[in-house]
Amino acid sequence: MSGPAPAERTGADGDAPGGRRRFVFPDAVTVLAAVTLAVWLLAFFIPSGQYERDADGAPVEGTYHRTETGRSLTDRFNDLFLAPVNGLYGIQDADTGEVGPDLSGELYGSAGVFLFVLAIGAFITVVFATGALDRGISRLAHRLRRRGTLLIAGIMAVFSLLGTVEGWAEETLGFYGLIVPLMLALGYDRMVATGTIILGSGTGVLCSTVNPFATGVASSAAGISLGDGIALRAAMWVVLTAVTIAYVARYASRVRRDASRSLSGFLPGDREQAAEAAGEPPVLTGPHRAVLVVVGLVFAFMVFSVVPWSSALTGDAGAGPYGFELGWSFPQLAALFLCAAVLVGLVGRMGEQRISATLVRGAGDFISPALVIVLARGVTVIMNNARVTDTVLHSVESAVRGTSSALFAIIVFVVNLPLAFLIPSSSGHATLSMPVLAPLADFAGVSRAVVVTAWQSASGWMNLWVPTTAVTIGGVALAKVGYHRYLRFVAPLLAVLAVLICTFLVLGAALT
Repeated sequence: MSGPAPAERTGADGDAPGGRRRFVFPDAVTVLAAVTLAVWLLAFFIPSGQYERDADGAPVEGTYHRTETGRSLTDRFNDLFLAPVNGLYGIQDADTGEVGPDLSGELYGSAGVFLFVLAIGAFITVVFATGALDRGISRLAHRLRRRGTLLIAGIMAVFSLLGTVEGWAEETLGFYGLIVPLMLALGYDRMVATGTIILGSGTGVLCSTVNPFATGVASSAAGISLGDGIALRAAMWVVLTAVTIAYVARYASRVRRDASRSLSGFLPGDREQAAEAAGEPPVLTGPHRAVLVVVGLVFAFMVFSVVPWSSALTGDAGAGPYGFELGWSFPQLAALFLCAAVLVGLVGRMGEQRISATLVRGAGDFISPALVIVLARGVTVIMNNARVTDTVLHSVESAVRGTSSALFAIIVFVVNLPLAFLIPSSSGHATLSMPVLAPLADFAGVSRAVVVTAWQSASGWMNLWVPTTAVTIGGVALAKVGYHRYLRFVAPLLAVLAVLICTFLVLGAALT
């Protein structure tokens, strides 16, 4: 995904104009490095313990007992030193449960997810390199330019769709130069453009259906299929996207009737800038149209390949798979997107040299989120080897026992809100929290898919407004609306979305 945009101009070492040093929230990698060290230190004081496991590897309620790890101080230092390595390709010994790079057993590290992130990064970068997606959205905006409400709904629906299937977020930063002048030309203000972009894509990410960076990583960490719970998430996406579009369109209509009701106001030259930007955008060529078709088919096939159709259509979680089900997971999906990246490059007539260079560059651009996943997984390795994960589970087992499934789902949503603030990276947040949250669902009698939905809802809801995300803070800076004004604009919608999210979580818990 594209990098963050600066919220304001700063001097060297984070100095703001005038010599004032401003606070810059640490990067997700820095936060996870600090979490790794903190968890390692806490493991010295948290008693070791274990649950008995059933045939599926889930902890059996009421079987927790204290154990001895037998790990020396040298072993513990080795766990800290090798945490990132174990987070990538650590192997879990079947007898002892210990994780290490030289052991024999099953893969515990996140190598599969790591490669998948790089593969989809290469695919997305190749798609952008063809210019098809940018031109397609530009043409849509231009075609609807004289139909204000329809334009807002069209752009937000497209951004939300991209958000729910592939985590479209930072990529939206490149569209402010197009959409801000366009909205001004239609009589709206800069806040309408800001809401259209941030809330359009953000709501889609909040209601991710098969978003690999949120739902995919969380499902993998929870030990379930990417397609589990997709029906609930799809219903959420339809309802929350419609509500968000209506909210932005209502504000836009109000500002168009009475400019004094604008929350952002108008800057000098807005009207002139709008007139200059109202020209005809570049046309979609044949290869561009073909690329868009291929992209649509790839994501449609991804959905088809991961959905457990027998369970989804019959409502029986234990139903045997239909003959046409593929049951794909991260290895197959990584191969799919690598092949699709090459196909898009060929269809877009990029040429062999450019395709190869773009593939490599795209994978490199996505090293950051992939590394965050590895670091977060390394934290769970430290907890596993110190045998404190089950102790943490046991500490909250009594609170979960007897709790209604509906209340449990809401608690998971609330608990993840502060975590989403500290770790705005959805992939890192999921990898860190799911190993603890998913087993709690077993104790509460709730599907792990509901926990994944509750987690991603909390992460997505927070990322609509927190200043630790590049999408929000960079977006308001590019639109020149002021962060405090954006908060005033979005606050009522956040309350409505929170109520709707909790309603869907209660519904999902009741149906499991």
